[in-house]
Amino acid sequence: MLAQPAQALTDLLLGLVVCGLAIALLRRRVAPTHRYWEFALACLAVSALAGFVHHGFLVRWPAVATVSWTLISVTVVLGISYLLAATVEEVLGPGHRRVFWVLRAAGLGAYLGLVITTGAGVGALVLCESITFACIVGLWLWAARRRHPLALPVLVAILASAAAAGTKVISDSLTGAVYLDGDSLYHLAQIIGIVLLYRAVSIRRTPVRVGVDGPARTPARDGGQP
Repeated sequence: MLAQPAQALTDLLLGLVVCGLAIALLRRRVAPTHRYWEFALACLAVSALAGFVHHGFLVRWPAVATVSWTLISVTVVLGISYLLAATVEEVLGPGHRRVFWVLRAAGLGAYLGLVITTGAGVGALVLCESITFACIVGLWLWAARRRHPLALPVLVAILASAAAAGTKVISDSLTGAVYLDGDSLYHLAQIIGIVLLYRAVSIRRTPVRVGVDGPARTPARDGGQP
């Protein structure tokens, strides 16, 4: 029997959907462009599938659950890293690894500072990742002002994902009517944002670099990990 059936099964559904979208996105590639979007979806799929194991079985042993939750959080952080890398590549174009590392260091630096001063744990790491997420949103807003073709669809997907987080604060008296808790609803609501992100980036094309005069085409090339 599953220890936390609702949370486990909704995490499993989320993981399977995201895994399928990552594979579909990889198959739609018709040009040698970067693979950061696929890597980001893969990390999110792994974290959700690991969440199924965590909620379904490992929560019975608190010490083991602490370790598994830490690993899941690290996987989510890695997925956010790839989202940032994809954003930098799409908005600024190839050859901006320095920008990526500067922005990436903001979130990780904040977490390191908390570890040194307060001994913060995994929860603080996830909280500090909001800095990285803010950088992602800021870059896409900047791109939207310059009419980047991906900006609006990606921002809509981000907005949907942010709205999904609101399900965690819904009263148990309401969620109980559908036999789900806030975390389970959050897993289901995340699917909407992920599907919207997939639809936004699924059409393979030559990467676009946004300059002061608007979008400019740049030669596509294969990208590796940041």
